[in-house]
Amino acid sequence: MKNLVAYITSGYPEKSFTIDLSLALGENGVDTLELGVPFSDPVADGPLIEKANHKALELGFKFKDLIEISKEVAPHVDTLWMGYFNSFYQQNLEKLLPLANEIGVNGLIIPDVPHEEALAYTKLFDTNNMANISFVAPTDTEQRIKEVVTDAKKFIYMVAYTGITGSGAAEDLQPFLASIKKYSQTPVYVGFGVNEKTAKDKVKGADGVIVGSAFVNILLKNELSYTQKIDQCCELSRMIKNEINS
Repeated sequence: MKNLVAYITSGYPEKSFTIDLSLALGENGVDTLELGVPFSDPVADGPLIEKANHKALELGFKFKDLIEISKEVAPHVDTLWMGYFNSFYQQNLEKLLPLANEIGVNGLIIPDVPHEEALAYTKLFDTNNMANISFVAPTDTEQRIKEVVTDAKKFIYMVAYTGITGSGAAEDLQPFLASIKKYSQTPVYVGFGVNEKTAKDKVKGADGVIVGSAFVNILLKNELSYTQKIDQCCELSRMIKNEINS
């Protein structure tokens, strides 16, 4: 069974909605939930997630809201926090990671910390039974792939680009996947540009997919009620879960 990881922006449109949506997604095909931490300059995210980040901050999102959301969600859904290093650093990682572990959060995804810098925190993460998710991209050399994935925890985030040569055609990711699997038994999940139309193709050879913008796009539709947003997100998650396992 291939897994579905779903990203949603915490606190948008409000805290209670995030809790309700998270629990619903966990019952409708989502295996792991990324609770996004709103940040003013989310450099690794596309325009939809950036817009949701800014809206959440405008509505007054605070880090304590993430804690409160996680306390309700993590006991029921496998939960990770996805955010930028400054958000976590400001909370003092030596205090934050034990708290996250106590709540039931299983790891962090921090896209703006290179592998070499992340190594400084390995002991802290390991001591608190937390995964610091590793990233690899098709532009990485085989040597770098080996360095990054050898000790990867929980899953490896494979950044899948399409048309990186400018052709607009989907790139064959199989050689890249083979390089990763040569050095690690950790599951490999494909992210970047994954939606209900692309999931079946992108998951080939991988162990799961990571979907963000497709869910956030629904959250940004002002014409929908909260119930309609949750229903559409759940329908999308079921559809993608079915696509990657059919």
